[in-house]
Amino acid sequence: QVQLVESGGGLVQAGGSLRLSCATSGGTFSRYAMGWFRQAPGKEREFLVGISWSGGITSYADSVKGRFTISRDNAKNTVYLQMNSLKPEDTAVYYCAAETAEWGPPRTSISFYDSWGQGTQVTVSS
Repeated sequence: QVQLVESGGGLVQAGGSLRLSCATSGGTFSRYAMGWFRQAPGKEREFLVGISWSGGITSYADSVKGRFTISRDNAKNTVYLQMNSLKPEDTAVYYCAAETAEWGPPRTSISFYDSWGQGTQVTVSS
């Protein structure tokens, strides 16, 4: 069973930056595609960005393309989300997720991800 723990959320002003981390344990991180999602109050959880097991392939939602960057460090079993130019509409709980079907590409559909963290709150003030 893979465990994921997000950190790095908080309160930031519009235009600011945050870096989220997702530390994993209990699995073979270097074989998994990873993704970041978010869920705002009253809304469905939405895909933001995914990264392949090697880090060589990434996929971004249009809403964050050019502002958010995903990366991973397989030696540290950690995936990161660098968020720049934050907007009030980015306010949400942010989740990382793993697709434990090994060696896969980054998926955009939530249904492919089978292990989830508990989430970290990001609040962007105007």
